[in-house]
Amino acid sequence: MNDFFVSLMLLGALSSSGSLPYWATAGQYGLMPESSGGLVLAQAGTRFDPSRTFQWRWRVSLGATSYADARDPASSPYHFLADELYVSARWKVLTLDLGHKRREMDFRANDPLLGSLSVTGGHIMDSGNARTMPGWQLTLDPVAVPWTGHHLWLYGAFGDYKTLDLRYVQGALVHRMQVGLRADVGSRLSLYAALDHFALWGGTHPDHAPMPVNLGNYLRVITGRPAGVSGEMTDQLNVIGDQRGGELVKAEWRGEGWKLVAQHDIPYDDGSGMGLQNFPDGVNTLWLGWDDKDRWVSDLVYEYHYTRFQSGPVNVEWFGGEDSPYAPGIRSTTGLDDYFNNGEYCSGWTHFGRTIGEPLFYPAGTHAGAWSPGVVTRGVENNRIRAHHVGISGKLFRAHPYRLVLTFSRNYGTYETPYAGASAWQRPWGSVRETPLHQFSAGFTGIFSRLFGIPGLSGIYGIFADSGEVLPSSVGGMLGLRYSLDAGR
Repeated sequence: MNDFFVSLMLLGALSSSGSLPYWATAGQYGLMPESSGGLVLAQAGTRFDPSRTFQWRWRVSLGATSYADARDPASSPYHFLADELYVSARWKVLTLDLGHKRREMDFRANDPLLGSLSVTGGHIMDSGNARTMPGWQLTLDPVAVPWTGHHLWLYGAFGDYKTLDLRYVQGALVHRMQVGLRADVGSRLSLYAALDHFALWGGTHPDHAPMPVNLGNYLRVITGRPAGVSGEMTDQLNVIGDQRGGELVKAEWRGEGWKLVAQHDIPYDDGSGMGLQNFPDGVNTLWLGWDDKDRWVSDLVYEYHYTRFQSGPVNVEWFGGEDSPYAPGIRSTTGLDDYFNNGEYCSGWTHFGRTIGEPLFYPAGTHAGAWSPGVVTRGVENNRIRAHHVGISGKLFRAHPYRLVLTFSRNYGTYETPYAGASAWQRPWGSVRETPLHQFSAGFTGIFSRLFGIPGLSGIYGIFADSGEVLPSSVGGMLGLRYSLDAGR
């Protein structure tokens, strides 16, 4: 019989400024209030039963927040959220998910409730930073490639989703396809390489006729082909819709009671990025974890984020012509990748105002204090960054899980619209001395298990701080209670 669980969580959060600090809201699936307020989250569901060949599970996670949005005073202070609402079926190595479902995070803290130690959750394109979308996905668990002696394994995913927020192209659809390979080199070392591709398409554009949602256009989306003669000119010249993704290379070493992972997660927004012409851009992660989760320190993460290059600052498609610093005949269409932004799908890679991927790519309006999840977001304003991040987790007194995260970043805005100083847009790489804005964000969260000696009752707390030139300097705190009943454990 499937394990059944149910939980209820009540949280309250306070901030010294008009919004909660970065680490109070980042990587929380868009559930936390944006400013001082409260959250109620009720969850129930079942788990897969591994003793059965055919398995199924379901989950319901519904929430409500209460906070005043100073940037959108006409909005209601009460917001109801459909976090998860799905049913899944598994047969052997195939899993089908239907509905709202969170993506699993990697490099998780000591307790899953505390989230990931990584800024991106281990996935630069789908980090768990934004609200979930309804849809379907078919997932293939690793299967051995024939005639490789169980040394090479294939895995992947294929699915479609629908955006629900107020956005520039209303009702845009999202297609996802992932293909990955795992190579087992001996009993301790595994190497991974994966492509995770996403496409925004369809929807109602405010200025153009809606893109027909039909089989022909769907086949163009999943094969990355240009639009037909009836499509917009930009889709005919490039590919249909707004397509982007990530390329992952990873090495995993399993020791005696511990594991070490090193990975490079590369974003791309066009063919040049997919062809690695944007190197060295990406998120570099080093994770060390121990099997004994009752240690004071059980998991460590260091990350270096770098996305300044973007295949270079020159692209002839954007060039005015007369003031070119290049000799006649020189042509470059590989630069200015402008991660997570698009000229037609102007809300870019966001959902309910929050960036779906890399959370350090701040949505438009953040620096000016004009951003709000209740209004149309015009993509991201900051996709050229250098950042160092450290995450530490374990159990205080070997009993109470905690997570400490520290992030220092240099933020350059975008090529075309830098935060400060001269723009490198359409100038030779390295010829412009660019000026970044510095930002430091920190968060310490924890759980007191068996509060007051009551099984299933936990106390949740958090302390957060921002200091820098992009986000408002602030200090915030969080307190909450969670009661869970798990019939299977």
